[in-house]
Amino acid sequence: MYLYDEIDQRMVDERVAQFRGQTRRFLEGKLSEDEFRALRLRNGLYIQRYAPMLRIAIPYGLLSSRQLRKLASIARKYDRDYGHFSTRQNLQLNWPKLEEVPDILAELATVEMHAIQTSGNCIRNITTDHFAGVAADEIVDSFVWCELIRQWSTFHPEFSYLPRKFKIAVNGAVHDRAAVAVHDIGLHAVKDENGEVGFKVLVGGGLGRTPIIGTEIRSFLPWRHLLTYLDAILRVYNRYGRRDNIHKARIKILVKERGAAKFREEVEAEWAHLKDGPATVIEQELSRIASRFTRPEYETLSNQKISQEGPFGAWAKRNVHSHKVPGYAAVTLSLKKTGVPPGDASSDQMNAIADLAERYSFGELRVSHEQNLILADVRQGDLAALWREARDLGLATPNIGLLTNIIACPGGDFCSLANAKSIPVAQALQERFDDLDYQHDIGELDLNISGCMNACGHHHVGHIGILGVDKSGEEWYQIEIGGNQGNTHGGGPGASLGKVLGPSFARAEVPDVVQKLIEIYLVKRDSEAERFIEVVHRIGIEPFKTAVYGNPDQRAARRREPALA
Repeated sequence: MYLYDEIDQRMVDERVAQFRGQTRRFLEGKLSEDEFRALRLRNGLYIQRYAPMLRIAIPYGLLSSRQLRKLASIARKYDRDYGHFSTRQNLQLNWPKLEEVPDILAELATVEMHAIQTSGNCIRNITTDHFAGVAADEIVDSFVWCELIRQWSTFHPEFSYLPRKFKIAVNGAVHDRAAVAVHDIGLHAVKDENGEVGFKVLVGGGLGRTPIIGTEIRSFLPWRHLLTYLDAILRVYNRYGRRDNIHKARIKILVKERGAAKFREEVEAEWAHLKDGPATVIEQELSRIASRFTRPEYETLSNQKISQEGPFGAWAKRNVHSHKVPGYAAVTLSLKKTGVPPGDASSDQMNAIADLAERYSFGELRVSHEQNLILADVRQGDLAALWREARDLGLATPNIGLLTNIIACPGGDFCSLANAKSIPVAQALQERFDDLDYQHDIGELDLNISGCMNACGHHHVGHIGILGVDKSGEEWYQIEIGGNQGNTHGGGPGASLGKVLGPSFARAEVPDVVQKLIEIYLVKRDSEAERFIEVVHRIGIEPFKTAVYGNPDQRAARRREPALA
């Protein structure tokens, strides 16, 4: 865990006091709604369909058991006894009272937490690989680099009012488990021919209304120049980004309109003024940040053979992951039990998970962008005991990487922007494919659901993506296939965007459509090892389209609205 120093704590405490005064003045009528909007958004407070929503920052997804207990306490005291873990590795409360939000922020500050810059046109929470620090293919400890960027970006005066929200992801390993290609800036750690560490820099990725895979503008940026180069990118964006049209304000539109080559030239020209300047990273600064992180005191152990038999074996195959330290494993606690909204955890569960973290994982855990929780440092000898406890808590569904490990936004049940509900669709799919043997026969398949074009459920990069659309005031669902968040397996397709199959479907039809997609995949795959995404990329979407809509003549006879662009 990163431990605050005096400056960190003072900044958070001062922000709490500041927002308490702002909220009081708004409730007294001394600030207008427009004046208060920018202030509340900078503190993670939205006004949703039925109530405010507070987004709490979990920097790079790393939590202590003490912090998780505080989140559980807050959810019970100020909300409806649960929280929602989001795809940005944060926690959202869907029912807080506006007048009590300053009290929530004050409680968060007592455990070194906050909601700063979880919304607004600023640099949002920095995300990373949920196996950072323990993955065998790690090049750098991405937590240290994420914390460096967090300190650089928090309250950065030049980048506090960007044209639009801004998201950065850091991947410190060989395989991309942070989806860097679909962020405004994606940083992928690499080494040059001399073994020097640096970063491949991608810019202009993102999902939403205009999904785009990021463009590589630097194949190798020496680590010392990371912050000055980020400064250069943000300055070019701040200077030329659109502020007159919210739909064209993201950096991905700027890169697309100016062209990657011109954008790269502008960044390099700006960087020429900044390179080797005061923001150049020095080893002492990295050491300072690294020293603020607590480190596990690993025992000297040997790897054990982990049983692959029975219910425990099924869980071990899907939810237990390799670790760079012999005798240890990383474990995913699934928040995707059938009948539970994806990513939700009750206060009781959060308290129990905090207990598990203390007993089995040095008092720490991580939030994944797939909306699950990770105990990263479990002794292999403790796996069976951990499985039994997790099973009793409803957290041991052995579906990581499988169809029912669904990513879904809260959708129309909560969000005022949503065109359709996400949670009922997720639950219907969980129920349809609840047979774990069948899921294992299907193999690895990412299914993502978004309630609107903002794509908070990352539907564009799901192997199967589902988007809620509005059709004459009714909820319909558009299906995409072939999306992929990145190369997480050491082979197969890299990051890609899904292609729309065709006209949308009523909610009740969605499980049948997904069933047909899976059936044609099972027929077309060359072997059980060939994943759904690989088959789609090999044979294209036409066979899947025919399975769903029929042949071209039958499609022409189908009377539905045209597919959305």
